[in-house]
Amino acid sequence: VQLQASGGGTVQTGGSLRLSCATITDIFRTKTFAWYRQIPGNQRELIATITISDSTNYAASVKGRFTISRDKTKSTVFLQMNSLKAEDTAVYFCNVGTLNQLVHNAGSLYWGKGTLVTVSS
Repeated sequence: VQLQASGGGTVQTGGSLRLSCATITDIFRTKTFAWYRQIPGNQRELIATITISDSTNYAASVKGRFTISRDKTKSTVFLQMNSLKAEDTAVYFCNVGTLNQLVHNAGSLYWGKGTLVTVSS
C-alpha cells in the first residue's frame, strides 16, 4: 500500500502541527484511514479513524484536541493536532484498511517509517 506520512517536527507545549498522509486515489476512495502513534518501548496506540463517509472516531487521549480529515482533491488524510502536550511526543503513523483491520488487527498491516512529533516545554 502506497502511503506517505509527513509533517512531523518539534513544537512547544500548547502548539499545533498538521500531519499529512498521502496515497493514490484508488486507495483513498475505498478505504478507511487511521492515525496511530508509538512512543519507543510502548505499544502502538490507535488515535483516530476516518471512513469514506467521513465518520470519525478518536482515542480519549486526543479527543477534543486532534482532528482527522480527508481532502478528496489531494487524496490525502490530515491529522490536525492542537494544544499539544509533552505526552503527545511519539512517532506517528498512518495506515489504511477496513475499520475492523485498523482497530483489531493492525499487526497484519504494512507499516512505514512514520513521522516524529516532539513536544517540548
